[in-house]
Amino acid sequence: MKILSASVIVTSPGRNFVTLKIVTDEGVYGIGDATLNGRELAVASYLKDHVIPCLIGRDPHRIEDIWQYLYKGAYWRRGPVTMSAIAAVDTALWDIKAKVAGLPLYQLLGGASRSGVMVYAHANGRDVAETVDRVGEYIEKGYKAIRAQSGVPGLSGVYGVAKGKFYEPATRGLPEESVWSTEAYLDFAPKLFEAIRVKHGPGPHLLHDVHHRLTPIEAARLGKSLEPYRLFWMEDPTPAENQDCFRLIRQHTVTPIAVGEVFNSIWDCKDLITNQLIDFVRASVVHAGGITHLRRIADLAALYQVRTGCHGATDLSPVCMGAALHFGLWVPNFGVQEHMAHCPETDAVFPHAYRFEDGYMHPGEVPGHGVDIDEELAATYPYNPAYLPVARLADGTLWNW
Repeated sequence: MKILSASVIVTSPGRNFVTLKIVTDEGVYGIGDATLNGRELAVASYLKDHVIPCLIGRDPHRIEDIWQYLYKGAYWRRGPVTMSAIAAVDTALWDIKAKVAGLPLYQLLGGASRSGVMVYAHANGRDVAETVDRVGEYIEKGYKAIRAQSGVPGLSGVYGVAKGKFYEPATRGLPEESVWSTEAYLDFAPKLFEAIRVKHGPGPHLLHDVHHRLTPIEAARLGKSLEPYRLFWMEDPTPAENQDCFRLIRQHTVTPIAVGEVFNSIWDCKDLITNQLIDFVRASVVHAGGITHLRRIADLAALYQVRTGCHGATDLSPVCMGAALHFGLWVPNFGVQEHMAHCPETDAVFPHAYRFEDGYMHPGEVPGHGVDIDEELAATYPYNPAYLPVARLADGTLWNW
């Protein structure tokens, strides 16, 4: 079997997605997600101009060799564009291998480690009362784990709060700007989780995304203040370029820490894991070099009792979600999987076998990763430029969004 052709499909059914399709000389094809939110065309160009020409004629079953070729052979290693492109190839090749074997992908990884993949939903509200109600709605739908975000008094455009029915941070046109106040947020956040626990009790797993907004000592203060409400995790409390700064957070709080949705290699989290400075690693299939590399991250994490909590917002296509669910069903040190439901237009373009039931998702038993793409329908949704927002402090200083 040889790779006959490959193509990049850019489509925007509600939001932008980049998909790689690899076709073999035996007619079997696989697809992989290559979406990098706000920088989609950079990955599309990397694939079309630099990767696809190197794939033609290769044996698609040699997944490891192709991964190493694309990673080491480029000389310029790592980075979100490179690793997203490699991930798309890797995911498509695993899809092909599983289809040829006639098995769902998780079986090739070693089989199921659990009966379902626990997922967490996003409960967003303009204020505490609305967020508390949203948490209740997801509990009624069967979710065991729920991320809670709320508007903060005095601030507009707070991360995680929807303008309409669905939350989508990327906006058409140039990046939106919002004003951030750490002081207002730190005073407010504990009140939100106190209200949720008072209303809904100790049962549901509660998660919260700080979204890189705090310094290490501020994050330590937040974690300490949230301890009475027993969070499942506090996510991205501070930027992780300096991995050692998480020591300061760890010294002051036992609130579990999750980090890594922006990570793209094992080197981004090596020190955090080996020094046991985090509890969950959130690297994703699409941004961390595909299933092949994410397995290495998970294996390292397992040695230190760090669990997975893969990023799974709507900026990742259903292709990535399908692959992530196969990965999550297999990986021994699984923690939780993020789940934001895609819009109907996206689901129509990407028909899939995965399903949700009573707080858990299952990737299905279809050979491969179980997600396809309707290319004709995709072509009716042309690329529509969009950017993630930026945040500034009240004095105009650019801050971490």
